[in-house]
Amino acid sequence: MHIAKNKDLAKLILKGLLITGAVAVASTSPMFVSLALPKVKKYLAYKIKNRKKREKRFYNTFYYLKKNDLINFENHGGQIYISLTKEGKKRAGKYQIDDLEIKKPDKWDGYWRILIFDIKDKEKLKREALRGKIKELGLFQLQKSVWVYPYEFQKEVKLLRSFFGLNQEEMEIITANRIENDKKLRAHFHLA
Repeated sequence: MHIAKNKDLAKLILKGLLITGAVAVASTSPMFVSLALPKVKKYLAYKIKNRKKREKRFYNTFYYLKKNDLINFENHGGQIYISLTKEGKKRAGKYQIDDLEIKKPDKWDGYWRILIFDIKDKEKLKREALRGKIKELGLFQLQKSVWVYPYEFQKEVKLLRSFFGLNQEEMEIITANRIENDKKLRAHFHLA
């Protein structure tokens, strides 16, 4: 199987399994997952109109995922379970982080979200990777480990904490209705 052609499908399956956990199946056809993971079904229907080609692509993708030790198939009393391996969870988590973005509401609620983190020097690579992702998400760096954003991002921070193996003491969110001299911030985020 040519992975570049099926990378999006593999990514979608891994992310779906990460969100749903193990998928139980009573069928021998891997098309069952499209029922458990509706995004996979939509993706396949959109990309490939021909049913036989769709099934072949699906089989090939599952074969690739199994061959590369990203998913497990287990049979328990005639029921088939598909789950992510440790490496599969890691890869799916990376895909989730790669696709992470903060949804902006139509109107700002007037509150600033301040993200602070404190990661030890011995974990410098982790700290730099986190800093890069925070910057990519569009937060404004107020100080070295203090970042500001005008919109809610609790969900996104929870994912980042989990992915980077951080706890609340290492990475916290503060919500404030006022930051002294916030003109630079308002200009940066195009707020009135």
